[in-house]
Amino acid sequence: MLFFWNTKKVAAAAAQEVPQDYWSIVRRQFAKNKLAVWSLRFFYGILFITVFADILANEKPLFCKIDGEIHFPVFRQYLVDLNMAKWEDKFVLKRWHEHKYEMAIFPPITYSPTTIDKKNLTYTSPFQEQKLSPYCSKHYLGTDVLGRDVASGMIHGTRTAMMVGLVSMSIATLIGIFFGALAGYFGDDRMKVSRIRIILNILAFILSIFYAFIVRGYDIADGLNKGQLFLQIGITVGIITAIFVGANLLASILKKIPFLGKKTLVAADLLIMRFIEVVNSVPVLILILCIVAIIKNPSLTYVMVIIGLVSWTGIAQFIRAELLRVRRLEYIEAAQAFGYSEWRIITKHAIPNSLNSVLITIAFGIASAILTESFLSFLGVGVPPEQVTWGSLLSLSREKFEAWWLAVFPGVAIFITVTIFNLIGEGLSEALDPRSK
Repeated sequence: MLFFWNTKKVAAAAAQEVPQDYWSIVRRQFAKNKLAVWSLRFFYGILFITVFADILANEKPLFCKIDGEIHFPVFRQYLVDLNMAKWEDKFVLKRWHEHKYEMAIFPPITYSPTTIDKKNLTYTSPFQEQKLSPYCSKHYLGTDVLGRDVASGMIHGTRTAMMVGLVSMSIATLIGIFFGALAGYFGDDRMKVSRIRIILNILAFILSIFYAFIVRGYDIADGLNKGQLFLQIGITVGIITAIFVGANLLASILKKIPFLGKKTLVAADLLIMRFIEVVNSVPVLILILCIVAIIKNPSLTYVMVIIGLVSWTGIAQFIRAELLRVRRLEYIEAAQAFGYSEWRIITKHAIPNSLNSVLITIAFGIASAILTESFLSFLGVGVPPEQVTWGSLLSLSREKFEAWWLAVFPGVAIFITVTIFNLIGEGLSEALDPRSK
């Protein structure tokens, strides 16, 4: 009877089919790398802190009852930031810890990154005796010279680091995929363009540089000083787009002339790769420092955009290499035989099947972006003084070497975050490697 039961158990286990699709195999390969798995779990924890930073560390209560009225200050702050609500006078004239609450629920850390605790000024150690006001929690990681809570700065600095990493790499990914797809799919032997279109696009490029940057040089500089980055970007992009659209519309008309309409082979891969080499020849850090130096009003948005604009070359090179392989496969040839347009083949077939290696580059790129932002914050360049980041906390330790907690906690956070993204990148590299299947 026991033998029969064991036989049934073995048969049932054998009957369970193991998923053999590509991503199921990748997940199983990734799970074999324990360091990468634990790094991914730490990443989930960092995402949790990023999303719920205001609930974890805030001087405002999550829920309170004053004069018989119930309030949710932390959540109301979101409406105030969106100009959809205003604070009552009693909340503006008094600090949150000075109110007399009938009932209140505060976050675990009852300080915002900019909250000044006058009772714990001038570098209060985490292990030092602290004087606490009502409703105030302990400074678990100490304070800086102004009495600002380091733990709250660490939590909100996590949000800053993740925003910089994810947003900047999103920008870099879009640019890298565009140029990499053009270079990889068309190569040096597939892009044929009419003579008039080549001539007019070259002229459009020269005109766009002249009118969008040289003529508007003063307006761009003045706009950056006034904090109008996106307005200036929009105007510049609009001018460039209008010039190129006009040139291509004119080319569509003039190409009917036989001589001008004759198609010529364009070495797209050669041109784009030379452009990438030019970009890579400029030291990224020096380029970023030069750009942020001319911006009068520093902003974290500028830092994210700048890092994204100079970090796309690696992604472009990876997707170009993949597309050089993918474009010769059978399903691409089948799509071409059905008469699909080149852009449809690129966007619906070629690029989606070439993004595997890009994931690895993005993981490493996020780590690099976080490290770059921390370095800029440490130098006090590009980031507003009131913006709390890991780098800005770390820079405070230079003023007093005895305040070890200002160097240890941000430094460890930067090290751990950069390390886990590198380990995730290595895990993806191994899982996506065909030789490991």
